[in-house]
Amino acid sequence: MNVVISIGGSVLAPDLDPDRVTAHAEAIEELSEAGCTVGIVVGGGGVAREYIGTARELGANEVQLDQLGIGVTRLNARLLIAALGQRATLSPAEDYDGAAEALRRGEVSVMGGVMPGQTTDAVAAAFAEAVDADLLVYATSANGVYDADPNVDADAKQYGRLSPAELVDIVLPMSRDAGASAPVDLLAAKIIDRGNLRSIVLDGTNPSALVDAVLEGDHDGTDVVPEACAEPAQWGE
Repeated sequence: MNVVISIGGSVLAPDLDPDRVTAHAEAIEELSEAGCTVGIVVGGGGVAREYIGTARELGANEVQLDQLGIGVTRLNARLLIAALGQRATLSPAEDYDGAAEALRRGEVSVMGGVMPGQTTDAVAAAFAEAVDADLLVYATSANGVYDADPNVDADAKQYGRLSPAELVDIVLPMSRDAGASAPVDLLAAKIIDRGNLRSIVLDGTNPSALVDAVLEGDHDGTDVVPEACAEPAQWGE
């Protein structure tokens, strides 16, 4: 199975705990040993937000703020690379060609952000589209897609299964509301729709949940399933 996994910075390294990074690396190693070709995109998390907040107060423009965030995602990617050792590429790929080349070499391909104006959510979707991934997984701090922010609305409803077009419709109003929170951003949702990418959005704070989702399709999050999309063959084994 060819899989791309987006790991939020707040999931991988919220407090720079080496044990947490190691646990995620071990989950990725388990997927690789099971025969998966694995690409990883790492987010910036709270550390990126702190840098961006400070730089904004110092007068940095939006492109400069994005560049700071990209720098933090690549630092987080290097943490994961250090934990993966020889399984992973030596340094974070800075474009999709470099990331794809690492996969062809049989390495775990790890990258962070790519360019200003594009979140790592969108990078993961574009990476998955570029390498014709069988599965795209968003390992977030939320256990799926909801019709409202579950952190502020106790009645928020979780979606178990959506089409890519439905995902876009759900994320679109959230993207306009600064008080709402979507587990993937609008550009990522549009790329998923464009590329007909089979996707899963799940709580990635427990790395073993990631393994179960990829190898067996077993998870408590949200499936995003294009029309006439077959389940990965490995799930039926």
